[in-house]
Amino acid sequence: MNVNYTNQSNSGTFSLPDKKMAKIHVVAKLKRQLFYDSIFRSTTWFFTLIVLILLTGLVISLLVGSIPAIKAFGFNFLINSEWNPVTEKFGGLVPIAGTLVTSIIALSIGIPISFGIALFLTELSPPWLRRPLGTAIELLAGIPSIIYGMWGLFVFAPIFAHTGQPWLQNTLGQIPGIDFLFAGAFMGIGTLTAGIILAIMVIPFIAAVMRDVFEVVPSMLKESAYALGATTWEVIWHVVIPYTRIGMVGGIMLGLGRALGETMAVTFVIGNAHQLHASLFMPGNSIASALANEFTEADGELYTAALIELGLILFLITFIVLACSKILLLRLRKRNGDIS
Repeated sequence: MNVNYTNQSNSGTFSLPDKKMAKIHVVAKLKRQLFYDSIFRSTTWFFTLIVLILLTGLVISLLVGSIPAIKAFGFNFLINSEWNPVTEKFGGLVPIAGTLVTSIIALSIGIPISFGIALFLTELSPPWLRRPLGTAIELLAGIPSIIYGMWGLFVFAPIFAHTGQPWLQNTLGQIPGIDFLFAGAFMGIGTLTAGIILAIMVIPFIAAVMRDVFEVVPSMLKESAYALGATTWEVIWHVVIPYTRIGMVGGIMLGLGRALGETMAVTFVIGNAHQLHASLFMPGNSIASALANEFTEADGELYTAALIELGLILFLITFIVLACSKILLLRLRKRNGDIS
């Protein structure tokens, strides 16, 4: 039986040499793709290792630089509020507390407002208003932090001292148990002012992330809920939030990271006083503002080491916060059935 392998190409078949050439071409193409994939994989591993090496070097440099302060003060550095460069007595309690308190205030104010903005833009806003309003909010993220600080010092602080602080003292300051938080003179600047300025700064970041994650909710889910008779609030609470909780946590952590490390805006309005007060109206300090104000003027090995130890503590606080958020996200994914 004779088999003809030399059919014309216009008949839709190939001769035997053509088939071999096509196979060789496919094999060569696959080899090139595998080679390019290996190069890409090696490159990504290389840059990943660079990041890890830089991170390790940063931690080691902070540890080495803070060794004199660690040896001199030990654990008392974390619980001592004294900061006296003349007598070389240093304690980091005031800037640590100021960093945490201002960040908590910023998130307490920023999360509800950001949540409301994101929901309004995605669920309630008229179509013609969504783009200009969303763009205006995102523009706030591009304003330099020093502008926020100057505005807070020269515009917001005087208004807050004459109107906001008296109102808070006459209302929340009359509630037993929290009245001490709103005691003292009305100076405008202080821990509460710094927290409010930080809240204004983190709102665009959190709102932008929440808006983006709310927009990925399938329309079918929301329309099905509306078809069953759910109200707008019920759709938001039972459909939108459960579907996007992981993205919401990511947006909140992004805002928290901005609040913890903010320097110039806080430096302008927090008061920069190494004094521990229960009242939010009183001046305080944060780690970032203390480093910005004093690092260039630090004289002596122990003074410099104390400031470097503050930087190390800020790094550890940020690392712990990000690690906790990662653990929370993993738990949320497992609860949703995604164990990858």
